[in-house]
Amino acid sequence: MTNPESKVKTKTIEKEKLVAETLNGRFAMLGLVAAIGAYLTTGQIIPGFI
Repeated sequence: MTNPESKVKTKTIEKEKLVAETLNGRFAMLGLVAAIGAYLTTGQIIPGFI
């Protein structure tokens, strides 16, 4: 006997979610580069904070 729930279902990814995840990753990379740049130029983790 086979279980009908054991069949593999293909998942479709909506275009909006794919675009949102791509933008999220790009902004995260931009933030990381900005944080490293701020650290290299000022020597502080958070510029202006103590």
